Amino acid sequence: MNQSQRTGPSSVRVGLLQMSPEPSPARNLQKALQGIDEAARRGAKIICLEELFLTRYFPQTEAARHFKLAEPIPGPTTRALAEAARKHKVVILGSIFEKRAGGIYHNSAVLIGPEGKLLGKYRKMHLPDDPGFYEKFYFTPGDLGFQSFSTPHGRIGMLVCWDQWFPEAARLTALSGAEILFYPSAIGWAAGESPKVRKRQQSAWELIQRSHAVANGVFVCAVNRVGREGKIKFWGSSFVADPFGGLVAKAGPEREEILIADCDLSKIRQTREDWPFLRDRRIDAYGALTSRFLDPRT
Repeated sequence: MNQSQRTGPSSVRVGLLQMSPEPSPARNLQKALQGIDEAARRGAKIICLEELFLTRYFPQTEAARHFKLAEPIPGPTTRALAEAARKHKVVILGSIFEKRAGGIYHNSAVLIGPEGKLLGKYRKMHLPDDPGFYEKFYFTPGDLGFQSFSTPHGRIGMLVCWDQWFPEAARLTALSGAEILFYPSAIGWAAGESPKVRKRQQSAWELIQRSHAVANGVFVCAVNRVGREGKIKFWGSSFVADPFGGLVAKAGPEREEILIADCDLSKIRQTREDWPFLRDRRIDAYGALTSRFLDPRT
């Protein structure tokens, strides 16, 4: 569904569940379902959970025992989310540690429609390998590409955490028709970082995602976990940005929160007409983007 084809309501209410996961996956699922209930009660039609919401952020270390946390898609968690989607007639975006086969695991996101059907799946394309974020040990890089999926409330693009730093990912997902980009995330500060460094990191995280909204003329919804886990203090601060980068709503940095925001999708057409970045792209001159690096000496 693109802007010229839209026939339904132009505004959609989204709900972002900013959680602080506990050691028990069962308890985290229950918390998520309770949050979905509350978000739906407050009128949300699209509800997004944070990255790997079912567990604490286990990639802080490399430990093979954590592979036992993975599950297939569809599996028990997607079935529980599908039941909640049917119950409330909402769209749910959930982040799953996917077991594809023995030795092949993905950091995935699923999109479930209001009838409880799986509308789409995305596998995280960019995987970090930094102190406290050892995702390459656990996850195989995504192989489903950058897509968007039609829902009764707009066309949705799913990206996950580290993807948020790459303008190419946002651009390709927007070009596939996405009206709202969702970024389930797990990002925070490592122990010992100074207040100055912390402020700069969090500012850059928000800035890059708001810039994706501007460059592509779409809404961006970033939902982050909150609280301390091991050596990482997750900074929460989930937010929704409009197609020109303005903040529609923002959660706090310290506590669990259900962030509710109304997204007027008619702003996409208006913004793209006023600032026609997509029109003026020089696609004939961008071939070098497929290069790893351009050596200035050649």
